[in-house]
Amino acid sequence: MEYKDYYKVLGVDRKANDDQIKRAYRDLAKKYHPDRNPGNKAAEEHFKSINEAYEVLKDPKKRQRYDQLGDSYSTWQQGGQQGNFNWEDWFSQPSNTGGQRVNMDDLFGGAGGFSDFFSAIFGGMGGMGGMGGVNTRTQTRRASAQPRAAAIEVPVSISLAEAYHGASRTVQVGDRRLEVKIPAGARTGTKVRMKGAAVSPQGGRPQDLYLVVEVLSDPRFERKEDDLYTDVSIDLYTAVLGGTAKVLTLSGEVLLTIPAGTQPGQTFRLSERGMPHLTAATTFGDLYARIKVNLPRNLTQRQKSLFEQLRQS
Repeated sequence: MEYKDYYKVLGVDRKANDDQIKRAYRDLAKKYHPDRNPGNKAAEEHFKSINEAYEVLKDPKKRQRYDQLGDSYSTWQQGGQQGNFNWEDWFSQPSNTGGQRVNMDDLFGGAGGFSDFFSAIFGGMGGMGGMGGVNTRTQTRRASAQPRAAAIEVPVSISLAEAYHGASRTVQVGDRRLEVKIPAGARTGTKVRMKGAAVSPQGGRPQDLYLVVEVLSDPRFERKEDDLYTDVSIDLYTAVLGGTAKVLTLSGEVLLTIPAGTQPGQTFRLSERGMPHLTAATTFGDLYARIKVNLPRNLTQRQKSLFEQLRQS
């Protein structure tokens, strides 16, 4: 398995603080977002790598676990790289998160949404399924020894747009391929149950499988519960004199009326333009448009003169 350098993916130092990591992620996510690169597979894959790196480095527990692996991997490299790095030994180390980890590729045919590297290390951390650090064979033996099989949770990543419209994932369970619907309005932590879908290869009671949803960040929107926040840029003249501005929503662009004298940072509410409610998909939250005023640069002499007159009036 190839080691992934998440710090290199985001272009930050290993000692970068949360603000530096967040800023680097937002800049890269905007650059490689699929909406800005339609049909560009390379950009799409890079966008996935950026989201995966941010998922790890933004979370203190995941970052600590990842840094521990990085230290072990660096020590192995410095030792002359004799043989292959022993991934199994490292994965069997306790991660201080409790629970056990199963091999998600065996259960889901690689449909978890993240790379094998991510799934192997973080399958059981912070909301990712309660599965810690043992391999599939160990998990099977432990499960068969218990009178009642426990449910298995596996992370699935979706975009904010998929959370808005609803999504589906095809999973491989044994010799069956099942399509699982993820409802509109899903949030990070939403669980989609597949009752009795997993059966141990050595027999025993069927286990329930849960897809644990992780909604990826979208650089265009900030989500708070079912409300969305977005920035809308207007020029100075529209702010002073009034006019209209286009506002991006997850259901398309809408026109917002800008009243004369609008101030930078002023917020306008667009009713029911936010996320659908998980249990009532026909009811929506609101979208809040935060105004940013772009000031003119490189004024002509006439423009400067007019502004001087306004200042003195």
